[in-house]
Amino acid sequence: MTAAAPPSFPLRWERREPPLPAAAVLALGDAVPALAVAARERLVGGARLGVVAGDGALLVLGAEADLPWADGTRYLGVDAGVLVPTTARPRPAAALWRTAVGAEGDRLCVLLPGHALVADPPPPTTDPAALDPYTGDPAAGGAKSDAPTTDAPTTDAPAAGSAPR
Repeated sequence: MTAAAPPSFPLRWERREPPLPAAAVLALGDAVPALAVAARERLVGGARLGVVAGDGALLVLGAEADLPWADGTRYLGVDAGVLVPTTARPRPAAALWRTAVGAEGDRLCVLLPGHALVADPPPPTTDPAALDPYTGDPAAGGAKSDAPTTDAPTTDAPAAGSAPR
């Protein structure tokens, strides 16, 4: 008797109406320094934000009113414990993808077209200097946006692929 492969489903996205409330903002690549600067300004203004960075990505978590804005970023909302774009719904359900990408327990899980991120949730910070390494400003202690940071691996999500159910 041969073992059957587990069922698999392609990841599809559909428009979500109404949008989810924002719980995080994500920058990838060239958008990282602008988001780091905007988040640092929010921290100076008294906001409490969580920050996860690595592999050319910067994720800022917080209350919707505290989240910064920067060109090229995406706002994310929570769908079944997964951070997804506020205006998109993954199909099959987000909860299935959480399991498929290995986000166990209280781990943070982000899913967007072409990418997935699984990391330990960051503690809230009020220290603006925490964002200096990502601003790209050497005077502020910033390096290039892909400076090594916390363990926050990004992986290619199976945008056109599949994952076990």
